Amino acid sequence: MNHEKKGLLTVIRYHFDNYMSKGTVALIGGLGILSLIVIIIGGLALHFGGEALSPVVDGQTEDMDFIEGAWQSLMRTLDAGTMGGDVGWGFRIAMFIITLGGIFIISTLIGVLTSGIESKLDELRKGRSLVIEKDHTLILGWSSKIFTLVSEIIAANMNRKNSVIVILADKDKVEMEDELKTKIGNFRNTRIVCRSGSPIDMDDLNIVNPNGARSVVILSRDENMADAQVIKSILAIVNNPNRRKEPYHVVAEIKEPGNLAVAEMVGKDELCALLSDDLISRITVQTCRHSGLSVVFIELLDFGGVEIYFQNEPKLTGKTFRDALFAYEDSAIFGIRKPDGGIVINPAADTRLEADDQLIAIAEDDDTIVLSGKYSFDIQSDVIATGSEDEKHTDRTLLLGWNHKAPSIITNLDDYVMPGSEITIVADSDNYLNAIENVKTQIKRQSIRFVKGDTTDRELLDSLNIGSYHNVVILCYSDMKDIQEADSLTMITLLHLRDIVEKTGIKLNIVSEMLDVRNRELAVVTKVDDFIVSDKLTSLMLAQLSENKELKAVFDDLFDEEGNEIFLKPVKRYIQTRRPVNFYTILESALQKNEIPIGYKLDQYKDDPGKAYGVVVNPKKSDFIAFTDKDKIIVISEA
Repeated sequence: MNHEKKGLLTVIRYHFDNYMSKGTVALIGGLGILSLIVIIIGGLALHFGGEALSPVVDGQTEDMDFIEGAWQSLMRTLDAGTMGGDVGWGFRIAMFIITLGGIFIISTLIGVLTSGIESKLDELRKGRSLVIEKDHTLILGWSSKIFTLVSEIIAANMNRKNSVIVILADKDKVEMEDELKTKIGNFRNTRIVCRSGSPIDMDDLNIVNPNGARSVVILSRDENMADAQVIKSILAIVNNPNRRKEPYHVVAEIKEPGNLAVAEMVGKDELCALLSDDLISRITVQTCRHSGLSVVFIELLDFGGVEIYFQNEPKLTGKTFRDALFAYEDSAIFGIRKPDGGIVINPAADTRLEADDQLIAIAEDDDTIVLSGKYSFDIQSDVIATGSEDEKHTDRTLLLGWNHKAPSIITNLDDYVMPGSEITIVADSDNYLNAIENVKTQIKRQSIRFVKGDTTDRELLDSLNIGSYHNVVILCYSDMKDIQEADSLTMITLLHLRDIVEKTGIKLNIVSEMLDVRNRELAVVTKVDDFIVSDKLTSLMLAQLSENKELKAVFDDLFDEEGNEIFLKPVKRYIQTRRPVNFYTILESALQKNEIPIGYKLDQYKDDPGKAYGVVVNPKKSDFIAFTDKDKIIVISEA
């Protein structure tokens, strides 16, 4: 008997525990049922209890039907103070018992509601609620690049209504929101929704509604094996059993070239992959050889100034590419996009435009790409220079520091320099000798000299005869555990070099690398030939591709060592200086050399950041300006 009783109590306790674990709604429902039972019992007791449980009114007992009894029970259950005016001990005792039950039920209900609200707030804080947004930009992952990326997407969304950016990362939701507010501040007309979760978990991905996203950007983490996480995220999106039928627009950051083929095999036509480290290496090489080129790159890549657009112009069908170049007053045309997606940068001037061809244009906005209607361009043929050969010389490059990008920088540089050029590498350890010896087997035009030493040592820097070098590249020791320490070493080296340049008056192109964007802001650039490479460039490119992945082919051509590139060449190569000319005249001169001008750099503003260091991209072609011998023309031409 005791065994059966004990078993029954265990069963009852088991079912009670199960019910209690069902959550807030189930508990509230249970309390409601319990309240109803108490009220019904009270009503029945008052109805059938006779005079013993009837209330006393004006000295006489008052009979009470079931409905009235239930109402009295309900009032005592909800409010303990109601029984203060009761008369009749039987009635008082009955109401007292019902009131005690009510106190238990109401206090429990308050506790359950409080716990439920706190639980919901915790859930909201964790960022686990479902996102129902559509046509949003979805960012997967979190790194130092996210602040520039979000800022650029916000700028791109200025013409959109109800634009939304959704972020999913292994980070606390509130922390993400606080950091974004601190770093960016004004989100303008864009709402930002953060959710905590793993970008490689399908269940977590479903929270941020990738099926409704306009584009998906996958950021690489600031750690080893980051590409593996990116590839897993691509898999989680494109192979999700709940995926949409329409193709995704996925933009992913890949660090190692060897992982690119795997990522493209997984993402196929839905993926636009960006080799971030390779991009930084190529931009580092190009900017160290052309003072001011960094400003041009940033101008083209951010959404704050001019941008690259595709423009269909039926009125130019059958016309030559040369006609298209002169047809726009406020836009710079530099290529053609074919109907099959093929990109042709700087085609022959006599190339005929076919139906459905799109012009590749640099403009303030897509609605500013308008035909000027001009047929006369005031070209001053008498000032056009006849010289066409660029001055060629061997280069001496100084590479201070070492990291995994160094081999790529050296091999990319080898494609640009003349045979007989030299590169001197200064690093603080012999551990890099094997990598240097391997690079030697891959280059043909440069000789490499290695100097072991501390790049922050002023005596060592002075002994290197800095003035004998054309270009200096400062690399962070990114293998350090503390990136702040790595950036500190870079900053000290950079400050020494700036001091040497200022005291000696030598001309030197300096490109330095910063890992943390905050340190880049500390080491503010003061001259056009003093450029700091950071993740900002990668962020700008990712933002552009998230808006239009067709730009990938354009960027690949412009940033590759083969094909067409952007150069800054002496103005005297195109026109005679000191005489005011319009940009149509420069356009005519450049076309004679199979080049396309897209802007110029004025030497008088080379140290003025307020004037973009003298760099002007996409000038109005009819405006006249007098150039000096030190000025440069920004052109797109064969490498």
